[in-house]
Amino acid sequence: MAKQFPEIPPALREFILRQRVFFTASAAATGRVNVSPRGTDMLRVLGPNTVVYLDLTGSGNETAAHLRATGRLTMMFCAFEGAPMILRLYGAGRVLRRGGPDYARLLAAEFGGEEPLGARQMVRLDIDLVQTSCGFGVPLFDHVGERPTLARWAEAKEKQEGLEAYRRQKNTHSIDGLPTGLFEGGPGPGRVTP
Repeated sequence: MAKQFPEIPPALREFILRQRVFFTASAAATGRVNVSPRGTDMLRVLGPNTVVYLDLTGSGNETAAHLRATGRLTMMFCAFEGAPMILRLYGAGRVLRRGGPDYARLLAAEFGGEEPLGARQMVRLDIDLVQTSCGFGVPLFDHVGERPTLARWAEAKEKQEGLEAYRRQKNTHSIDGLPTGLFEGGPGPGRVTP
């Protein structure tokens, strides 16, 4: 049932672009495994072996810490409507620091230069394996709409103490104490790009 590809074929690229949500999975050598849901409105397919998403401020920054530690990242897409399928993208992830040249270039080229309030960083995945599987066990869901809650939270937080203060308090270390590199001057061990 599972099929593997060295890159994203055009039909699977179209599948990715039709989805409303995807999941990221990351882990360091020890500690907890992190799985996070993400909206595809912030995802861009840059090429057959590269995707990037604009990461918004949240209550943690596990993915950044894990990428700094090991660089391993998996993205998973599930068909919640239409024909069943699960698609996984495996590879090496890295954080593109907000305000850095790669971040600025991609923001201009892929996001129309528009940075949403709460933007924290971008995460780039260099893909070395694409795998599909049946998805027969994935339930069907109807998409009702996007939640406005995160945008409203970011607006309120910016008016109160500011998003940067919140990030300094909540986003500099993983729940296992690993540094995320969010405010460090250097790029870290090959995983964070200024």
